[in-house]
Amino acid sequence: MTLDDLYAMMTADGHHRYEISPEGVLSIMPPPGYAHAIIATRLMGWLLAAGIPAERIAQAVGLRIVGRAGGEGGRIPDLVVWSKMQADGVWLPVADVLLVVEIVSPGSEGVDLVTKRREYAAAGIPRYWTVDQDAPQTVTMHRLDAGEYQLRATMPLAWVLNTTPAEHLDN
Repeated sequence: MTLDDLYAMMTADGHHRYEISPEGVLSIMPPPGYAHAIIATRLMGWLLAAGIPAERIAQAVGLRIVGRAGGEGGRIPDLVVWSKMQADGVWLPVADVLLVVEIVSPGSEGVDLVTKRREYAAAGIPRYWTVDQDAPQTVTMHRLDAGEYQLRATMPLAWVLNTTPAEHLDN
């Protein structure tokens, strides 16, 4: 299955999100729920309020992920921050990505916390955050070091929103 095939499936089915790993494993997810969407919106508002241009932030945009064995996949993170504006497209390259955020939904834990973490690290994305939908909405921040993500911080979303993005993206 190609990324063009995946796009055709998504176009035909407006009710699900389709992703494919670089190894060719297809994932079909229902649309995110309200709590999920609010977390993404709060993070996006925080980034915008800090002065990151809207053209460098996107929710639910496709990324072209090339695996270590050379296979090509497509992932749709919940939030992406780039170092510069991107050209329009369905499956964007990861070269300029600064941060990928995945909001963990019930049933997506394994893919979000293990599979995507491995794929994003292999793709060279410098920062990977996950946000749990638990009561404190725990944000776990990872930074790429020698090809693997290292834990940098774990804190409630409310705490993150009382800091600046520069505190987490510049170090």
